[in-house]
Amino acid sequence: MITYVKGILVEKHPTRVVVDLAGLGYEVLIPLSSYDRLPATGGEVRLLTVDHVREDAHILYGFHSEGERQLFGMLTSVSGIGPKSALSALSGMTVRELKAAVVEGDVKRISAVPGIGAKTAERIIVELRHKLSAGEALEAVAGTDDGDDPLHAGLRDALLALVALGYKQDDARKMVLAVSKKHPDITDVEKLIKMALSR
Repeated sequence: MITYVKGILVEKHPTRVVVDLAGLGYEVLIPLSSYDRLPATGGEVRLLTVDHVREDAHILYGFHSEGERQLFGMLTSVSGIGPKSALSALSGMTVRELKAAVVEGDVKRISAVPGIGAKTAERIIVELRHKLSAGEALEAVAGTDDGDDPLHAGLRDALLALVALGYKQDDARKMVLAVSKKHPDITDVEKLIKMALSR
């Protein structure tokens, strides 16, 4: 299995690139989100990959970040979603936007992606919602991917604590976000939990 490719970027297009590795040119299909982060042609590039082998083809899919690659894998695990649709979803939405749409059950937002209809969007939501961790769900809805932000870390830890206390993930998320909106300056986990419980 090929987990990444690193070499000279010979060609780049919005949906595919060619990377020269010691004289061999590897075609890698990519989402638009990864295309935006590519260096200029002739520069060195490193892409995380998913090696997809079928009877009639051997295709490499490439991603700039681990988050993109993981979400691609989750999307292709949904019945009826192939690699092409998964790439389309990652091209139409960021990782955070897509996770937020799943958590919030936003069929309209997901079905706005070309090639994904309302029924497929519903299936994505049903099949992926339980695969997202409590922390991922909160990050997506809170609108941040910055794990170093103390507020973000406090919200995540408070959410996890409430889930550990027996609250459903959706209820715990709503409780923590309500406190965060009313008191955006509070980052202490213990205070966040107490205030969430007092609601």
